Formats: sequence, C-alpha cells, structure tokens
Amino acid sequence: MASPSRVGDARWRGALAVLEEMRREPGVTRAVVAQRLGLSSGSATEITARLRELALLSEAPAAASGRGRPTTVLGPHPEGPLVIAVDLRQEDWRCAVAALDGRPEIVEAGVHAGRGPEQVIGPIAQAVRRVHTRHGRRVRAVGVAVAATVQHGRVVQAATLGWDAVDLGALASDARLPLLIGNDATLAGVAEAREGAAAGAATALHVMIEVGVGGTLVVDGRPVSGATGAGGEFGHLPLGEPGLRCPCGATGCWDLAVDGRAIARHLGEPPPDDPRTYALAAIARTSADAATAAAVGRTAGSFGGGLAGLINALDPDVVTLGGLAQPLRAAATPEFEAALTGGLMRFRRADPPRVVAAVLGQDGALHGAALTALDHVLTEAGMNAWTAALRP
Repeated sequence: MASPSRVGDARWRGALAVLEEMRREPGVTRAVVAQRLGLSSGSATEITARLRELALLSEAPAAASGRGRPTTVLGPHPEGPLVIAVDLRQEDWRCAVAALDGRPEIVEAGVHAGRGPEQVIGPIAQAVRRVHTRHGRRVRAVGVAVAATVQHGRVVQAATLGWDAVDLGALASDARLPLLIGNDATLAGVAEAREGAAAGAATALHVMIEVGVGGTLVVDGRPVSGATGAGGEFGHLPLGEPGLRCPCGATGCWDLAVDGRAIARHLGEPPPDDPRTYALAAIARTSADAATAAAVGRTAGSFGGGLAGLINALDPDVVTLGGLAQPLRAAATPEFEAALTGGLMRFRRADPPRVVAAVLGQDGALHGAALTALDHVLTEAGMNAWTAALRP
C-alpha cells in the first residue's frame, strides 16, 4: 500500500466526489463517474488508483458493452472504512455495519429488558463495543437513529420510552468514536430523499408513523431541522383532540390521533402497551370487523387531514410515507384521500404533490443513521484521519 503522504489535502476534492458517486450508486462504472464529474479518462483512472491504494475503493472489470474502452465497476474496498449504525426504537434495537456504499448489514439486535435508560443503553453499548473490537480501526464513526427528540445532537425527550434528557454517549465512549445522533423519522427521511422513493426530488416531505408520527422536510438531501436540530416533531402539532394530554407534556397532539392509541380509543379499549403492534393487528382485521374498520378509517382521516396541513405549509415536491403510515392509508383509502383532498388549499388540488410509500421500509432509519455517520467520514478531515490510521 502506498504511503498516505502521497495524497495532499488539496487533492481530496476530486477523490471525495468519486466516492460520493460510488456511494450514491453502488456498482456505478468509472466511465459513468468520469462523465458525471467532467473528468478525463486519465484523471478518473489516476483518482481511482489512488483510492485503491488507500483502501477506500475497489474496482472490478465491467461487463463488456462492445463500445469504447473497457471500464471498471466501483465499490467499497474490502478493507476500507466502516461505520456502525444503530436503530433505537420503542421496543427494540438493531446494530448494523455499513461500508462506504452506505448499505447497512444488521449484525446484532435485541429487545429492551426494561424502560430505564441503563437497561436500554447498556446492551446496545456492548454490541457497539463488540463490533468495534471485531473490525478495529476500520470503524470510523457511530450513527444512531433514536425514537426521541434530538437537540444539538443530544436526546432531550423520548416520550414513548418515558425519558427526559438522556446521555447516549456510552454507545461510543469505550470505542472513542465520533457519535452522530438523530431522530429516527428525520434520518429515515434523509435516506428516502437520497436513495429511496424521493431520490431526485429537490424538496421532499417524509412522514412516518410508529408510536406517534414524525418526519422531516429534506431540501437538496439535507433535513431542515431548525435552530437547534429539534425540528420535524410533526406529531406535536395541535391537530388532535384538544383536551387529550400527550406524554410529551402538551395537549391535543397529532401523535394521539394517528396511531394504535387512537384506534383503541375509538373502539373504547384501553391504551395498548405496544401501540404499533396493536395498530397492525387492527389494520389486518378491517375487512372482517366493521367496528375496527370504522376506527381505522377515523384514524386514517385524522392522518390525511394533518398531512394536508403539512403540504400546505411546506410545499414539497413529493411526500413519502414510512412505518405504519402507508398501511394505514391503504386500509382506509377513501377516508384518507377525502381528508387529504379536503384539507388542501384549492390551488393545490389540481396538481398536488405525489404521496408515495417509502421504499426502505423498516430499515429507513438504519440507512439514515449510516448515511449520517458516512457524511462525517467522507470529509477532508475524515479522509486525513483515515490515512493517518493506515500508518504503521
């Protein structure tokens, strides 16, 4: 392997651009990358050779096309940088590893033993430690998606877990790795905008229902997260029943009108311990039970009406629905569509934004956590740190 000193700081720009193209489209050819970036064939060959020497990129012969010179397919180097991605949800957690192509591979998972922060964070920290031990200096950062309000990169409230401010620093403290924390719905929205159903859209709105509803507005691949990073708490808009108190401390939150708690309330049943599982079971029996169908329809209408308000306010090109949002819509399409259309301003009704299912499914937040960690790694500082780590 060549000495990292051969790559000067001024030359990272082209190299990072090539790596970004490889990340955006795994399996892209060197010829296509050169064309997109306006590079000569010689410059592209030189940059990719340098990236191979630094264990940042691999090349394999592309299938013969019969036209032009042979080219290569670009991919992450088998000994290159990795990031750890964690998805911390209400009931469980998952830990994954991703290379520079941003594709997370789940390596450990578990169900929370209790609700206390120590009971939740401890097992995840141990998993991160094991992954870091396994891969050593190849691991460059940890990205965490958490079902919580995140402000200035710290959890300040996780209403569904019963937490106020909680320090997640233990997830990476033993490994002494950079820790990037984000709200799960926000990160899922980033993933859908960059590599999912909203790829190519300049302005994308992502809305996700799990326990409550959250999301983000993504502009040019970046979430609009407000002055402190706590933006996107759509579930705490006062679009629900005015006198109903939310675990967040406010009253009338939209959260309580669109998930399993709403369905149970409409059926006259007590609040479920696991609103997500309850909602899925209710959606599954709508065709056989009229009362359940009516409760799900009422909940879908509350969702459609609130979504119309977000569209009016934020003006997206496309809306992606994650988590239970799409199954809820599909189970009560007439109620959802009537509320959505009725809530749109008149000028929007002739040409409303597309509302489509998210394609990353339950892995959206995990993809987003990996992308956020890679954003930290794929910088000039991150590349300098990597080349320093390669030195004997």
